[in-house]
Amino acid sequence: MTTVHEENERKYDGALDGPLTADGLSEVSGVVPGGTEKLNAVYFDTPDLRLLRSGITLRRRSGGGDAGWHLKTPGSNGIRVETRLPLEAGHRRRPPKELVRLVRGTARGERLAPVARLKTERTVTLLVDAERRTLAEMVRDRVSATAPSGADTAPGTGPTVWTETEVELAAGDPGLLDEVEERLRAGGLRRSAASSKLGRVLGERLDEPAGRAEPPAGSVAAALTAYLREQVAAVHSLDPAVRLDRPDSVHRLRVTVRRIRSALAAHRKLLDRSVTDPLDEELRRFGKVLGRARDAEVLGERLAEQASGLPAAGRPAEVSARISARYARRYRRAHQTALQAMDGRRYFALLNALDGLAARPPLRKRARRGTSEARRVLERQRRRAVRRLGSALDLSPGPDRDKALHRARKAAKRARYAAECAAPAAGRPAGELRKRMKRIQQPLGAHQDGVVAEPAIVDSAAGARRHGEDTFGYGLLYAAQRAHEEQQVADAAKARRKARKKVTG
Repeated sequence: MTTVHEENERKYDGALDGPLTADGLSEVSGVVPGGTEKLNAVYFDTPDLRLLRSGITLRRRSGGGDAGWHLKTPGSNGIRVETRLPLEAGHRRRPPKELVRLVRGTARGERLAPVARLKTERTVTLLVDAERRTLAEMVRDRVSATAPSGADTAPGTGPTVWTETEVELAAGDPGLLDEVEERLRAGGLRRSAASSKLGRVLGERLDEPAGRAEPPAGSVAAALTAYLREQVAAVHSLDPAVRLDRPDSVHRLRVTVRRIRSALAAHRKLLDRSVTDPLDEELRRFGKVLGRARDAEVLGERLAEQASGLPAAGRPAEVSARISARYARRYRRAHQTALQAMDGRRYFALLNALDGLAARPPLRKRARRGTSEARRVLERQRRRAVRRLGSALDLSPGPDRDKALHRARKAAKRARYAAECAAPAAGRPAGELRKRMKRIQQPLGAHQDGVVAEPAIVDSAAGARRHGEDTFGYGLLYAAQRAHEEQQVADAAKARRKARKKVTG
């Protein structure tokens, strides 16, 4: 059986000379021994350590209370997500298929093999409250690491040996970790530079890849390169989260794809488009696949919430429940389609292309310019968004205006993301433009949600009618959309007036 939980832990080099006491630690009434364990772990990765480079570890651990297969992937706010399977789920030298699939995007189809073997003598200490609940667990690990026979490791003699301390939050408040850290630092301990034991063993093999371009500091090229690297890293970290169907992961990956596309589009005059245009097309295609899942999720949540507020005559509970069930099914189908795409060669090729983009963006000489060029880029995006919104507002309400407003929303979003990207080079005007574009994008986004909701409500009502249900509530829900949409248009028009200010120094 697969289990998933979030780890909120910190690692430190070394160990305290004496025992930790409860004095001064919030809610902690006692520090009690938790026993000693002997653990044996084999870590798996690709020959070039693609998992470790992405902050992922996959191991087979025997001994201790959590023996089994453990896959750790990056989560939000420094929290790691651990997925576990029992030992019998895999072979000693072959990880379980369920876990291999979760890292397929990172491994790009490469075979996973043992890269390190660790033996750990672990001494456990529990921080408990007055009711003897464990608030946090602190462990002192004496580690001996070796490379399996045939592993591609750096030359060396004998095992690598070290001592480290880990503190993992259990039922305690996150602030407890800060209090314990203060105590550990007073005892001479410092945060470990490696995020995992494997990283400590193989860290010397994680040098920056050859061929990375480092543009002049303060230039548009430097800002764009840093931004692209940040977003490509986010793609890699979100890939396992989407495969695990973690909350909001599809949305976050979709937004990351949009940010990359916006950066490429806004800076197209500074880039070799023979390289970036094909990449943009692949990103557009992948974003569309993600969009079907995200749209089903958002639309279902939005309409179910609105339906729950209907008057009693509209049967709010019944309508809300039917909508929730309908769109949950659509989300599951769309999510499965996204996973199938993420298991394909085309997706792996896209990831390889993104890695190449991050390492060496195809920049033209003009990109080496600094603040003035960055602000010119932003001014072009500002004018484009304001112009598109103005043209849309000149139209009469109806399908044509809806489409024009949607195009204006996308233009405002591109300008907003361009401002995020250019901020290091453009300075304060970038922050101001980002805020102004967000004030346009948000109401136009709400307007588009209403436009999409209208036919969805009609479709849901037709399904309810086929089942002999009353559809009055769907009619009320439909009528509410247009009134809400017009208010959003008015808000966007107001925001446009403030956005007419030019990007200046």
